[in-house]
Amino acid sequence: MATRRTGLGLAVTYLSLIVLVPLAAVVWRGTGSGPGDFWRAVTTADSWAALQLTVIGSLVVALINMVMGTVIAWVLVRDRFPGKGVVDTLIDLPFALPTIVAGLVLLALYGTNSPLHVNLAYTRAGVILALLFVTLPFVVRTVQPVLMELDRDMEEAAASLGAGPLLTFRRIILPNLLPAMLSGAGLAFTRSIAEFGSTVLISGNISFKTEVAAVNIFGRIENDQVTAAAAVSTALLVVAFVVLAGLDLLQRWAGRRG
Repeated sequence: MATRRTGLGLAVTYLSLIVLVPLAAVVWRGTGSGPGDFWRAVTTADSWAALQLTVIGSLVVALINMVMGTVIAWVLVRDRFPGKGVVDTLIDLPFALPTIVAGLVLLALYGTNSPLHVNLAYTRAGVILALLFVTLPFVVRTVQPVLMELDRDMEEAAASLGAGPLLTFRRIILPNLLPAMLSGAGLAFTRSIAEFGSTVLISGNISFKTEVAAVNIFGRIENDQVTAAAAVSTALLVVAFVVLAGLDLLQRWAGRRG
């Protein structure tokens, strides 16, 4: 019992020092002047435009990755092909690669001097591309273990009863995969709204067009507008908390469903 209490105390202390106290400080700084000043800081023209681009762009990225990440996970689990191990390893590359390096690579490939003759620099499409790159592993790695543990006997039974591949997927496979797909998409969304490194180069940081919220926060800090930066950060924190709370409810529902 004493060991358990010691472990719990250490865990709570560490979590408080690393996560809770810094987040509480940001929220206090952003809202300390009252809700009126907080709202004015968040709804200035440039901050509001940056928040809209960040949230809407992150939703688009989450939806695309939910579909394509599931497809990639399906191929890695169900198909066999040369180089499969290499592809499986490359999925984790965005986790290991510094995001500023990812931004530089994307700018070199899709910038004004693109060897592919595709110029996405300083456009919203370039921002979406950067976010897709850094968030792809979340869906793949969330769906992949569920696919590996999925009972193939149910699919074979459905096929023996005359169900086609599409019907089998819709009635048997998809209901089992959906919680993992939504969880991966939610993680991709929360990662996207906080992204800085991969977008700062390819976006060009054009106010009202390609500036994301993280870059807007950085700019305000550089201009000694720390309270306004904390207010925008608090707005992002609220969005992320709502999404993560939804994911927790989803996981609880999936656990009860078995």
